[in-house]
Amino acid sequence: MDSLIQFVEDEFVPKKEFPKFSAGDTITVYYEIKEGEKTRTQFFKGIVIQRRGSGSTETFTIRKMSGTVGVERIFPVNMPALQKVEVNKKGKVRRARIFYFRELTGKKARIKEIRS
Repeated sequence: MDSLIQFVEDEFVPKKEFPKFSAGDTITVYYEIKEGEKTRTQFFKGIVIQRRGSGSTETFTIRKMSGTVGVERIFPVNMPALQKVEVNKKGKVRRARIFYFRELTGKKARIKEIRS
């Protein structure tokens, strides 16, 4: 059964090429929004909290601060409205899922940058 699902995913789900990113990286996601007849591109810039899943069901969660309120958004990798992903900074973290980042505020909420 698993091989049949894998075959269908490989054949029929279109693959998108994005740069490699992981938890702790600051990225900008550009995605398309439809409002009635019009479509426009909106971006969401924040820190990657986690990547989960594999294949066509893979998702990633981004967190940003909007004023004093934290906003998180989950993006499926194979979402048709996703246009591009830019990696702004590579962050140095020790975990794959940095949920502890939600409680941090101010200077404690900084992630060390990896210079390359």
